[in-house]
Amino acid sequence: MMTPWRYVFLVLGIVISLHYILSFAHEGYGRATSLSSLKNQFGGAHPPYQTPVPDEYYVPDPILPPQGRKASAAIVMLARNSDLNGIISSMKQMEDRFNKKFQYPYVFLNEEAFSTEFKTRISELTDAKVEFGLIPHDHWYQPDSIDEEKAAASREDMVKNSVIYGGSVPYRNMCRFNSGFFYRHELLKPYKYYWRVEPDVKFFCDLDYDPFLIMQDQQKVYGFTVSLYEYERTIPTLWQAVREFMETHPGLVVNDNAMDFLSDDGGLTYNRCHFWSNFEIGDLDLWRGEAYSKFFDFLDEKGGFYYERWGDAPVHSIGAALFAKKDQIHFFNDIGYRHEPFQHCPQGDAHKKGKCWCDSKQNFDYEGYSCLKKYDKLFA
Repeated sequence: MMTPWRYVFLVLGIVISLHYILSFAHEGYGRATSLSSLKNQFGGAHPPYQTPVPDEYYVPDPILPPQGRKASAAIVMLARNSDLNGIISSMKQMEDRFNKKFQYPYVFLNEEAFSTEFKTRISELTDAKVEFGLIPHDHWYQPDSIDEEKAAASREDMVKNSVIYGGSVPYRNMCRFNSGFFYRHELLKPYKYYWRVEPDVKFFCDLDYDPFLIMQDQQKVYGFTVSLYEYERTIPTLWQAVREFMETHPGLVVNDNAMDFLSDDGGLTYNRCHFWSNFEIGDLDLWRGEAYSKFFDFLDEKGGFYYERWGDAPVHSIGAALFAKKDQIHFFNDIGYRHEPFQHCPQGDAHKKGKCWCDSKQNFDYEGYSCLKKYDKLFA
């Protein structure tokens, strides 16, 4: 004969068994009787918004690119820890407009070690691979071969003449690094293409195709969105050095190049047009090749990055225009982009197709300081 306690245990066993069966068979019952739900109801309760939205409500984004193809490419950002908020702004737009779908890796470079906070907050923005690299000392800092007294006098003169960044050595370090060293970094060696992104830029439009595949399939080597004239006081002897290089290395300059973008008189003088290099989609092999490597080394020996203020924009633009065919340089007309104070806003159908949020009337393309007309003229 069963004692009363045996009845109690039998009933408890039946109740517990029914609870587990219902928990697995009925999703709503399982949520209602979960430990977290019971905790909320009986002590330790918290506001409803502190309970995360259940996973089943989320709609996953497709992460495979169209056609299942991807290029060997990375998104490259040169940044300091102090640039964190500006980088987050740029990267979030890059993810929302493009990379959430295509999942290209990011490479961050800095002359100092990235902080834990920087790495954590950046990594939270994407499901793509993210790598953080330290720039070698010799690739960043002013080389010992530079006469500092001469360089300091030049900086002082530029400050007196209100030349932007005229007194800055770090800015010159950056220009020299971007001109001749970023593509040599160990983290970029596995890749063929790159997209340069800077802090505090804006991407106005959805990009539903892969620009890296356009570069690859159409054999493009350099892509831009904004072109303009360089500030003459920063490059007084640059073209003289370029002409000297061309005269001593005539075999490195390709036929059907874009010289007419750079010069209005067949190369005698420089019209100061350049592609604004804060946005670049390019083929790393253009910079790694013999022609550009010799070109950069030649310019570096002149010391103009420090004795003047040669920028990576004119140096890259001249390199691309001389060592690539003109039809290998591509204007990404449908990528809406702003880097203060200039912007490219797609026009017409491209604006609609990209769901662009820029005002199409605010477009630098054919303003007086733009060089896009000279690019267009290459193909007239």
